[in-house]
Amino acid sequence: MFDLTIRGAKLIDGTGAAQVTADVAVRDGRIAEVGRVSEGARRTVDADGLALMPGIVDVHTHYDAQITWDRTLSPSPSLGVTTAVMGNCGFGIAPCPASQRETMLKNLSVVEGMDLNALLSGTNWEFESFSDYLAQLRRIGPYANVATLAGHSCIRTAVMGDEASTRAKPTTDELARMQAMVAEAMDAGAIGLASSFSPNHAGFGGRPMPSTISSDEELWALAKPLGDRKRGIFVMATGPRGTTEYMESLAASTGRPAFMVTVLAMHNDASPGTAVGYFERCAAARARGNEVYIHTNPHPLSFDFTLRDPYLMFSHAAFNRVKKANPEELPGIYADPAFRQQFRQNLANPQPGILFYGDWSKVEVDEKPVAGLARAAGRDPLDWFFDLPIDTPLIAKLFQNNDAAVAPLLQHDSGVLALSDAGAHLIFMCDAGFGLHFLRHWVRETGTFTLEEAVRRLTSDPAAKYRIPDRGRITPGAWADMVLFDPATVGVSALERRKDLPAGGARMIRRPEGVHGVWGNGAQIHDGSDYLPLESGPGHVLTKFLQ
Repeated sequence: MFDLTIRGAKLIDGTGAAQVTADVAVRDGRIAEVGRVSEGARRTVDADGLALMPGIVDVHTHYDAQITWDRTLSPSPSLGVTTAVMGNCGFGIAPCPASQRETMLKNLSVVEGMDLNALLSGTNWEFESFSDYLAQLRRIGPYANVATLAGHSCIRTAVMGDEASTRAKPTTDELARMQAMVAEAMDAGAIGLASSFSPNHAGFGGRPMPSTISSDEELWALAKPLGDRKRGIFVMATGPRGTTEYMESLAASTGRPAFMVTVLAMHNDASPGTAVGYFERCAAARARGNEVYIHTNPHPLSFDFTLRDPYLMFSHAAFNRVKKANPEELPGIYADPAFRQQFRQNLANPQPGILFYGDWSKVEVDEKPVAGLARAAGRDPLDWFFDLPIDTPLIAKLFQNNDAAVAPLLQHDSGVLALSDAGAHLIFMCDAGFGLHFLRHWVRETGTFTLEEAVRRLTSDPAAKYRIPDRGRITPGAWADMVLFDPATVGVSALERRKDLPAGGARMIRRPEGVHGVWGNGAQIHDGSDYLPLESGPGHVLTKFLQ
């Protein structure tokens, strides 16, 4: 007797093979049989011609804090995600001594656009070490499978305290302790190590996130435990400092796959040829036996911000004053003609790796471009922009916003579909539905991908590159992570605001469209409309990975 059989589905198994009509049977959380299933089951679902695919594997999320108060990891499982990798960019919450909890959350609130009151009131601290954090996740019983990265900034803060963001060089003892914490995390079950050199990553009060001021010597020391164990992946928000050659040298020294996260590898109309060069250099690195890949996102990359925390502009020299200022000083700085003139000069002579190049048509207020709003007012857009109240919600859509140019990047085998940033940037945006958007836009609307190849790129491909075993395929023996959907209607809703975070915090979410059911390890977790009430799980805390 099977636990579950889904009958008559158009099976897209995640391997890239052509779809077939088949039954899929599940026993003890795993795929037991595929084809024509005759044995009975405790529960049978009639697919009635709907498509069945493996659950989406999202390798770039930030649910590290939210999971401690929300085991559904909303909204990702509703949007087809059954496996999530947390701790990206090195900005998680473990390890964390009790004395550094507020510092960790304050930094997280700024760099990842999270509601600080929600973090402070909602985060449930039952741990200090990385291994205790994983133990807490097991007690929580998340709806989706989760893997967690050891975070460079977390570890730096745990060892160096408040000086982690101001003192570049650790003592010999501090460096040894940091390296030991990475080793401990790897032994406890971390999927790898995450870091950031991005000049755009600033924390509370405009201070740089800890890893961004670290030396090459420090990063190499922290990556060494991966090579020693011949296990784990390395992922980094690289900025201009972490070139493809830099990442290749790290991959070569550790023997581990390295993943780049950088706007320089995203299409930018201001520099249209730059991104593809990154992908080609990664391909050359792999041809030399060194695995280097790029996180590539299938939707325009959006940045939510206000003039109170304009982090996407912090890499411009004019904003050095802003980063050091108190909030009450900001209106005066923005009104200062000298500040505005310096910013104009920065935009006229842009430095590598910056986010904003001065195209005001890509910055929006209430979904209307600043360029158009300023033109209607008969004003210069820069002056109009800096006259806004400092808490005006703003969205910047700076990269990946040209389909013809983005398609070759998405198709390139140097990329891995990612960058949902799910769990972060909740105040004004939600890209957690990147996978369903990919199926709608890049399959149904543009025909850039076949459905079979699109599913492979969302499931077995990231699982294989991240060395996650038995995920991303509907084949006998694999874990039964599955999504039942209608290819003709699949997608995501428009943004919706909900006030459901701790302390009454608000967030933006999207709902699934065309999804009829989501299963994790054989148990249904979402029915297309809502989460099912479950006492625990069924998600696994993943700690065993392939070499």
